[in-house]
Amino acid sequence: MARNLNSQIVRAMIALTLLAFAVVYFGLIAYFFFIYEWLYPEFTDDDFLRTGDIVTLGLLLGIGIASASLLGWFLARRIVAPLKSVAGAARQVAEGDFSARASVRRGNFGEAGDLVGDFNQMAERLQRAEAELQYSNSAIAHELRTPLTILRGRLQGLLDGAFEPSPALYGRLIEHVDDLSAIVEELRTLALGNAGQLELQVSHLDLAEEAEAALTSLEEPLATAGITIKRQLESVVTHADRSRLRQAFVALLENCCRYAPQTTVLVETGRAGEHVFFRCTDTGPGLSEENRARAFERFWRADSSRGRARGGSGLGLPIVRAIAKAHGGDALILPSQNAGLAVEIRLPRRDPSRRIAPGAYAAGL
Repeated sequence: MARNLNSQIVRAMIALTLLAFAVVYFGLIAYFFFIYEWLYPEFTDDDFLRTGDIVTLGLLLGIGIASASLLGWFLARRIVAPLKSVAGAARQVAEGDFSARASVRRGNFGEAGDLVGDFNQMAERLQRAEAELQYSNSAIAHELRTPLTILRGRLQGLLDGAFEPSPALYGRLIEHVDDLSAIVEELRTLALGNAGQLELQVSHLDLAEEAEAALTSLEEPLATAGITIKRQLESVVTHADRSRLRQAFVALLENCCRYAPQTTVLVETGRAGEHVFFRCTDTGPGLSEENRARAFERFWRADSSRGRARGGSGLGLPIVRAIAKAHGGDALILPSQNAGLAVEIRLPRRDPSRRIAPGAYAAGL
């Protein structure tokens, strides 16, 4: 059980006072009742304090002070030791060593243990953020390198006369430019969402209508992928950013086209408790438990099923979650005993009669 630092200090000071008092009190009793008459057999009341008296009192006082100092030093050491550990680890983190951790010893105060634990948790998060940043930078360079290399090669070929200018060639070059633009826009959206600065133009809308609109816009790709759509669309009126929400819906459906072709996809909207939801469930190969935990990481793809060749940038699900969180909700993969993958966008349930100013941020919803 954690021991309160204040109460420990109070008890220590009380113990220190009692110890000093006991040393002086019992020392004086022993001196006057057992030693004094033996030292001064001819003592009379007229005698003043002798040199021995002063020496003895000074000795007793010194013992009391030494005892108090020892106890105070022990207490201070217990207080300062974890602070020094945290300070040393903080200096290492400031110098760029995010693996540094503070240590806590047995017998430290509860507050010291909490401080060390909180600092280590913060350092661990910083280490993960640094690793994610390094990975993201590498992944961004990799994602941009391929279309840039192709563009440069085609343009160099046109310059050297290796390729004949044609509408088809220019069309392919424009497609690569569009890919680059899409990646840049996805990165921008994700960065704004992670920073809590994704501006939302909120309005009243029906999730069922938005889901139907997303399905209509992807009717041809879904048919090409051989996907059979089943609908369970309950009318749910809420307020959200129509374009951002539709972007998230489309991203989930595009994932089904890429990674679960020739399957049946169930699209649902509804309300449950204090939230409303859009849910997309396919009957494809799904993901393992380990891969489900990583599905919302930036630029992550499962080993073989989610390669760059299928057209995904690895930013679809992270953007879906960023949009959901900007609305005060979340995106999550639902547990399932069957094959396939069920992803749900969950938004807080709000009163649709509430007036929301256009351009409100997520924090103001």
